[in-house]
Amino acid sequence: MATGRVAVTWAALVLIVTSVVCGPSARANSLAGDASSDWTVYHGDPAGSGLSLSVKSVDTAHATWKSPTLDGLLYGEPLVFSHNVYVATEDDTVYALSSTSGRVVWARHLARPVPSSLLPCGNISPSVGITGTPVIDPTRNEIFVVADELRNARPAHVLVGLNATSGALEMQRVVDPPGAQPAALLQRTGLTLDNGRVVFGMGGNDGDCSTYRGRVVSVSENGANREYFTVDSAPGERQGAIWMGGAAPVVNARGDVWVSAGNGSVYSSSRPYDDSDSVLELSPSMHLLQHFAPTTWPSNNAQDLDMSTAPILLASGQVVLTGKSRIVYLLDGAHLGGIGHQETSLGDACARDIDGGSAVVGMTVYLPCLSGTVALRVTRSPPSLHILWSSSSGGGPPIVAAGLVWTIGQDGVLYGLEPATGAIRQHATIGLPVLNHFPTPSVGDSLLLAPSSNRVIAFRAG
Repeated sequence: MATGRVAVTWAALVLIVTSVVCGPSARANSLAGDASSDWTVYHGDPAGSGLSLSVKSVDTAHATWKSPTLDGLLYGEPLVFSHNVYVATEDDTVYALSSTSGRVVWARHLARPVPSSLLPCGNISPSVGITGTPVIDPTRNEIFVVADELRNARPAHVLVGLNATSGALEMQRVVDPPGAQPAALLQRTGLTLDNGRVVFGMGGNDGDCSTYRGRVVSVSENGANREYFTVDSAPGERQGAIWMGGAAPVVNARGDVWVSAGNGSVYSSSRPYDDSDSVLELSPSMHLLQHFAPTTWPSNNAQDLDMSTAPILLASGQVVLTGKSRIVYLLDGAHLGGIGHQETSLGDACARDIDGGSAVVGMTVYLPCLSGTVALRVTRSPPSLHILWSSSSGGGPPIVAAGLVWTIGQDGVLYGLEPATGAIRQHATIGLPVLNHFPTPSVGDSLLLAPSSNRVIAFRAG
């Protein structure tokens, strides 16, 4: 049951607005989720801040609407554009739902998804279709998805562009890297846009089986050309997934792309570094500009201790990075420094893995700790990290809206947490089971939207 309606305080609203107005140049790349009632990319803007200014209150006492049961599982975040809510399923179907009623405006089934039995390993069942959160280009009125589909009885990853109004097919292009084994690849990250290009990551299936290499992929919106950056690219190397718990690559004001990479196949510091267990800054043309990895990268690789969150770019120019090691690193974004050059670090920030996208308000970061959301305070001088609070509630990638931190737990409950203390201010059951660790809510068109396993639940926001 829900605990009712809570309005944001004026002080909290001023704090949020100030953090955006005085925010970093790294975040100046169109805060799409806050400039209007739309939410067109994972966590609302190119920096993945998860911050919405469009609503002052959310009513979780009763759902405004629940969508029909959809044809497959939902692993991505709902998007909002032009009075429709968009989601994509593991059955390779894209849906546009009315933001007023939740009814299906259109549905486009793209292809037959890949039966899980044809993959060497993994934990998505019974089929793998569209896993990463789509992205919408409002200027083109087009939604882009990557569909895992059967082509000639073999898996293939296909970038598809659909007309956002009608669902009509506008573009499709196979995006599997040359020489890759498509069955070994999972397109898990959200998609984002960078100056007319669609950017996303690829990694492996759960279990890191078979042979794959982590990739960052950049494809022009018309599908005409593709560019790749490859982790663990040397002969005999593999893994280094770009997956980030479903978060999208982060794009800064210059158009540079920031990602984190998971565990690679190099387990000894006597061998050359392989770009794994890292944060990577790439140029728009997918060339490596700089990187950071901890000195423990070889042992992290051996123990499957991925970096598994999206890099968090702060107003101060600093970067926060964390993952399965549960160690949080604070970095100088202008000088990542390579191996072991963090400004400071904080150990044991979470009792379990930290995976996915975070939410940011000024210099406060809300982390997706699987055992419950964690709030960190960051300072610039001297560089420091402090845990403000740890919650035992929620844990899915959080967003901030109406003065609360919203997160979905493995118990199938949507929580609204007090930003200063982590206390539960609101909650609503959205349904069990939650079939992945990374469900994340969104905000748009006067709604707060929560994905359950195969439907969307909407709550009135104003």
